[in-house]
Amino acid sequence: MATGWGERPATGTGGSGTEWLPALDVPAPERQRRWTVLLRWLLLIPQFVVLFLLAVAAFFVVIAGWFAALFMGRLPDGIFSFLGSVVAYETRVNASATLLVDRYPPFAFSVPQYPVQIELRATPLNRLAVFFRLILLIPAAIVATLVRSGWVTLSWVFWLIALILGRLPAPLYAATAAVVRYSLRLNAYTLLLTPAYPKRLFGDEPVPAEEVHSGTRPLLLDTAAKVLVVLFLLLGLVGQIANSTVDYDSDYADNITDHSAGAVAPDHF
Repeated sequence: MATGWGERPATGTGGSGTEWLPALDVPAPERQRRWTVLLRWLLLIPQFVVLFLLAVAAFFVVIAGWFAALFMGRLPDGIFSFLGSVVAYETRVNASATLLVDRYPPFAFSVPQYPVQIELRATPLNRLAVFFRLILLIPAAIVATLVRSGWVTLSWVFWLIALILGRLPAPLYAATAAVVRYSLRLNAYTLLLTPAYPKRLFGDEPVPAEEVHSGTRPLLLDTAAKVLVVLFLLLGLVGQIANSTVDYDSDYADNITDHSAGAVAPDHF
């Protein structure tokens, strides 16, 4: 799929033997209406409800796809189309929620005119990698969790900047797009839509002008944007450590309380 979700490409097409990574197309930073920035997450509540329902459906569909991929070495066309549509839908909502675009995402799978698009290419799957997919995705899932947690920690700052300026500055836009694109690639890998492991969190290499498709293809991060991505990772790591420490201290205090109560309470016999 290049723009929207169209007919599934023939297996093995792509023009070269290089690995194809799911691509994200988002327009370059544009001015946004301040009132939509102010109410962005409130306005997206209906979309979050739809995403939850789609996630439930995708869970059962991907289980069927996992068994099919083990035998066929690829996803059946119908499963590939549905799961790809779910990923595209989620990516559009994520792009809106992270202030990359101002236009409200439609309640539809096929939206070729919407400014946020993804491209997936159906390619054969390694059966061994399919079998161990839940184990293989753990490192990428950890990275995605950290970088998304870090972004959420600073999201109120980005929201305030976008509210004041009416747009996201270029470094914030690029760093945020890197997070959204990495999430897209992890989702596609998890749902067996690609054999390509999620990568290039810190952006792409420059390409000739005629090969530029959008503001995120290629995704170019300057020094400030890369520093922000590193900051996301660090904040996410600190947050995870802090949560683990709080949970441990809480469990320890509960154990102490239970033991103390047991020591001073009279025996029933």
